[in-house]
Amino acid sequence: MAEALTRATGAARAAAGRRAHYRRRYWAFALPAAAIVLAVIVFPWLFTLYMSVHEWEPSGGALFMGLGNYLKLAADARFAWAILRTLYFAALAVAAPVILGVAAALAFNERFPLRGLARTVFILPMMATPVAIALVWSMMFHPQLGVLNYLLSALGLPPASWTYSADTVIPTLALVETWQWTPLVMLIVLGGLASLPRDPYEAALLDGAGAWQTFRHITLPLIWPFIVVAGVIRTIDALKSFDVIYVITQGGPGTASETINIFLYQQAFAYYHLGYAGAVTVVFFILIIAVSLVLLAMRQRAKWQ
Repeated sequence: MAEALTRATGAARAAAGRRAHYRRRYWAFALPAAAIVLAVIVFPWLFTLYMSVHEWEPSGGALFMGLGNYLKLAADARFAWAILRTLYFAALAVAAPVILGVAAALAFNERFPLRGLARTVFILPMMATPVAIALVWSMMFHPQLGVLNYLLSALGLPPASWTYSADTVIPTLALVETWQWTPLVMLIVLGGLASLPRDPYEAALLDGAGAWQTFRHITLPLIWPFIVVAGVIRTIDALKSFDVIYVITQGGPGTASETINIFLYQQAFAYYHLGYAGAVTVVFFILIIAVSLVLLAMRQRAKWQ
């Protein structure tokens, strides 16, 4: 009896020693990751919150403002218009690529000669850097020297103002985003189409269903979760879009294409209103969280079939 008790006690101590050893190894791996997260994510956000309640002088001094920057932001009509332009741009830059990407996925899912080559050519735009794309499109949008107005004149159509008019600048910038990111949506939806079962289509064929009925009642419900995922990714990208807009228009003409990111850049690096820019960052983050919650709710309703 005593010998069994001794063995049990020894086994318990050995197990406790192993657990302590594993805990030490766990912290050896977890602490560097935690330190990186604190340094890269947590500290910048805490410092941004600190900046947002201060007014920073060019000499480096900071004056405590409390909620002053936020109250000023609430009364800033320019910031309100920046929010509306951001949402307008995001709506166009999400809807068009999703619709065209789904159509392209349906087309590339069919078998035809040189399909692999056509897919490769189609996805080339999203491989280019945004700044290079913006420089090329800005030359194409030139009212006198741009190739787009030349093509319009060759078709007998009047020239367009493109990015040089306040009425057309946001749709034009969304056109660039559509050209670049439609291939991404196509790839996501094409992956969904490749995984669909064949049984429902064979049953629909036997029942005499047409192409539109098959798409409406079988294909679309099955690929809807993939479309939602593509929409979420595009929404996040569109909300944080900066480089293409800044290179092509710098927020112009006037402030017609000044989205929140451009407004934030101007406040921080053109006017050196660092505390005010910090408040813009915090409000923009809250806006993104709100939009993300809506998208997550949509994603939860898109059940995988």
